[in-house]
Amino acid sequence: MSLSDIASRRRFTELNQHRFSLSLGSFTCEILGWGFLGERWWRNYLHVHSFYEICCAFDGVGVFHINDTDYQVRAGDVFVAKPAESHEIVSSESAPLGIYFWSYTLIPNIVPATHAVDKETQEIDALLHAFCHSQRWVSRHGSTGMLNICQLLTDEVIACAPGYRRNLDGLIAKLIIDTARAVTPTFVPIRAESIFSEQTPNQQMLKQINQYLHDNFNRSITIRDVAAQVHLSERHVSRLYHEATGVTIKEQVLALRIEAASQRLLSTDHAIKEIGKSVGLPDVQHFTTLFKRRTGLTPALFRQQRGTRFADPNGPQHVE
Repeated sequence: MSLSDIASRRRFTELNQHRFSLSLGSFTCEILGWGFLGERWWRNYLHVHSFYEICCAFDGVGVFHINDTDYQVRAGDVFVAKPAESHEIVSSESAPLGIYFWSYTLIPNIVPATHAVDKETQEIDALLHAFCHSQRWVSRHGSTGMLNICQLLTDEVIACAPGYRRNLDGLIAKLIIDTARAVTPTFVPIRAESIFSEQTPNQQMLKQINQYLHDNFNRSITIRDVAAQVHLSERHVSRLYHEATGVTIKEQVLALRIEAASQRLLSTDHAIKEIGKSVGLPDVQHFTTLFKRRTGLTPALFRQQRGTRFADPNGPQHVE
């Protein structure tokens, strides 16, 4: 790889100067970062993310260790780490692994049962649901088209010609969809009814509750409030929700608050106290305690480490 190639590819990171938030089907996707590695030997040590991280190899070889399994990776491969999956990448010393990498959140929005969903949205939702639950982490020789997109993204962000933001949004959407296709090769379209429509009264009730929690997690919510939405007793609604989801309503509200706080910590520079207040946790000490209990990091450290938690907090976090 020539020095001019390296210099050109490094400009891919200029995408970090822009904020991107996309809607794909019924999912919201917030882009968190863009990166490039590969001039010399490197290793990122065992860690977990709260987001999706995609790597697209253009040169060299290395080892991708994820979920206690080693995968040999090389130029032409795409490999994926999903939230809470412990992983690390070790480049070869003799043939350094060259990669583009990017990270994003992928949050499914709750769609009201009465909302009409077009066919394209149904198909994208089905693909992204399959991607989120895929048990495949490496796509062999799947990066050719994605490498071309990375180069087009770089060209657009360098030129900043009229309409470049529109082009960037379209290219990023294609990058995310192509990633999902790459690691779900046996994907079979899911009928939209299986995602959006309710087959029983209990499923309808569950969707109503989730919609209410999604819309109101940033304020004080009591079981009485939730029960009133579905016209059931507090005891009954608590039992049914726990049986259906495996978590309590209180736990679900906390999960929504921490997820929202995580995204705001990474995508804004708002004060931690302000973020806690915006998600319904105005006591900063209480917010910090709950956030660390759920993510393993304080809000400040989570922001500093860009949502990444290393297995050995005392060890080196990155070598290049």
